[in-house]
Amino acid sequence: MEMKSSAEYGSAGSKLYVRETQCPYCSVQCKMTVEEVAGPIAGERRAMYTVEGVPNEASQGRLCVKGMNAHQHALSGQRLLKPLIRRNGELVPCSWPEAIQLITKRFASLRDRHGADTIGVYGGGSLTNETAYLLGKFARVALGTRYIDYNGRFCMSAAASAGSKVFGMDRGLTFRLSDIPRAQCIVLAGTNVAECQPTLLPYFNQAKENGAYIIVIDPRKTATAAIADLHLQVKPGMDALLANIMLKIIMEAGLVNEQFIGARTHGYEQLQNALSEIDLEEAAVQCGVDLSLIRQAAMAYGQAETGMIMTARGVEQQTDGHLAVRHFLNLVLATGKIGKPGCGYGAITGQGNGQGGREHGQKADQLPGYRSIENEQDRAYVAAVWGVEPESLPGKGVSAYEMMERVHDQEIRSLLVMGSNPVVSNPNVRLVEEGLRKLEFLVVADMFLSETAKMADVVLPVTAYLENEGTLTNLEGRVLLREQGRPAPGEARHDWDILCSIADGLGKAPYFQYGCAEDIFNELRMASRGGIADYYGMTYERLRREKGIYWPCSSLEDTGEGLLFVERFAHDDGKAAFTSELSPGWQDVSREFPLILTNGRVLPHYLTGVQTHRSPTLEARELENFVELHPAAAARNRIMDGEWVEIQSVHGSFNVRARIKENIREDTLFVPMHWGGIQNVNRATRPDLDPYCRMPGFKTAAVTIRPMRLAR
Repeated sequence: MEMKSSAEYGSAGSKLYVRETQCPYCSVQCKMTVEEVAGPIAGERRAMYTVEGVPNEASQGRLCVKGMNAHQHALSGQRLLKPLIRRNGELVPCSWPEAIQLITKRFASLRDRHGADTIGVYGGGSLTNETAYLLGKFARVALGTRYIDYNGRFCMSAAASAGSKVFGMDRGLTFRLSDIPRAQCIVLAGTNVAECQPTLLPYFNQAKENGAYIIVIDPRKTATAAIADLHLQVKPGMDALLANIMLKIIMEAGLVNEQFIGARTHGYEQLQNALSEIDLEEAAVQCGVDLSLIRQAAMAYGQAETGMIMTARGVEQQTDGHLAVRHFLNLVLATGKIGKPGCGYGAITGQGNGQGGREHGQKADQLPGYRSIENEQDRAYVAAVWGVEPESLPGKGVSAYEMMERVHDQEIRSLLVMGSNPVVSNPNVRLVEEGLRKLEFLVVADMFLSETAKMADVVLPVTAYLENEGTLTNLEGRVLLREQGRPAPGEARHDWDILCSIADGLGKAPYFQYGCAEDIFNELRMASRGGIADYYGMTYERLRREKGIYWPCSSLEDTGEGLLFVERFAHDDGKAAFTSELSPGWQDVSREFPLILTNGRVLPHYLTGVQTHRSPTLEARELENFVELHPAAAARNRIMDGEWVEIQSVHGSFNVRARIKENIREDTLFVPMHWGGIQNVNRATRPDLDPYCRMPGFKTAAVTIRPMRLAR
């Protein structure tokens, strides 16, 4: 991590100086400046840039390698600068009026012939709050479709649904980042902060300096596990059971906070009864972790006066992800470690606006302010803000992957994709590819010709983070304003402006009259007012002055709430809910498919790589995908380090290069998620979904592996 760097990159023309912006990648949302310090020399199209971190409450001025090089993709010569339309099988440039006219004509025709639900809208967790909000309004008012969801379904849905059930509210962290050094024990379950949110690592290092005991739960010995006092190398799919073993040990040791349980929770007795059935020795064997180590972890957390538990995709991207998170929350509640400094639960958000993106209406079941689309009062309130009748708003749709199933079944015949690359990010991508080919009309709005955009009938060029203005909400629930740093290149347009143009063509212009992003934010403030995620008290002026405000913020005098649940939880009765429903976990390996495939992120890349693969500096760090496997697994399968292998499940196969490492379990393979095509790990992931939150089981698939030289 550094605060300043210089790099050469192709200049987009005029001298670039961005007074202040923020990184477009992870959920920390680090602030920075970008300055062109030397223009192209001797006729070359290369310029020198200096990137500096700007002090802020989250990253304190730190930047990681992705943030220092984020400007490279924004200035890339591969940027889309004109709309593209498919003619004779090829995507060719066209004018904006022609593109919008075709889109509105095709949408209207499909709606007239097959109904509004024949059109789907697919958003993203990196869109600004303004665009995410408007995308939800666009789907429900301009199109009238119930089919809208977004790629954040694959990121935060398990933690979001669990937090809502347990606390009555979903916000990434229930505490302030600045509270981390005050924790005496920290449990990091399924999160690799050192690579995924590296500018946060100093908080944990500071906690260690203060004497904190850090426990990491992960099948791999990651860079985060390297800082831990104890690493529990759990078998993928067994996180929920591991949490229950820890809690039973804490109960038997008399380390529960009975006063807190009695005053502020319900459901504890049922949980006690459920856990009485667990045999600790047998359960530890199922988890693949020595019981003495689990006991060590449980006692450390149970005995600490202050403590935090944080989860991320390793726990959440499972078909029991909702229950797995709830079982970790049982630990938090049973020990009373929440609502006070140095305590709490945190779901470490992945995408840049993964928090805000799920609050304001681009999820299938939500309206702005974290309101429910199935609640009559919520529908009536938002309809009044929008100036429409509540009855005109469609009902709840389905999750992101289920939308792809409906595309495959041709129930959805047209799709608008904005800020996402579903042909790479979805599980079981063979079905997704087949479905997208069946579409009668596909529109993609993106900065680059992504794998999904290459399949589109119309591609619309959008602005990058340096060029668009709007708010984003970081992992701790702090809303930040990102200012526009430079004009849009070529004919690229803002996402929200594109939505307004399409709405105009569909005859819905009166509902989409905005001159700038701030106009949309002011409407969002009203639409969220009184909701769980209340932004009403925020304004652009306040955000500029105060450099970020926590939600909920219900009035212009409200400073927002950084530490949640000090006196009561968000349920009507003010109490939090234990769950006594246990999960059997996942154990579906077989003789034919004996290994467990799990996936995740690496430091240089982000999501499906659409942006980071366009950064020469980041691309040079990881040029191709790979699989990490244990030496014993490599020997059994006659695999040599560095050779190409095929990994296969019942759902499909992909090819990557082997990296033999001792840092992973013998029964587990790890493959990053940032590559498409034949290197796409999701060619082998399974389509099974969590019954509560519809999260796919990305982290567990039964597979076999073989060297390409021995392939049939």
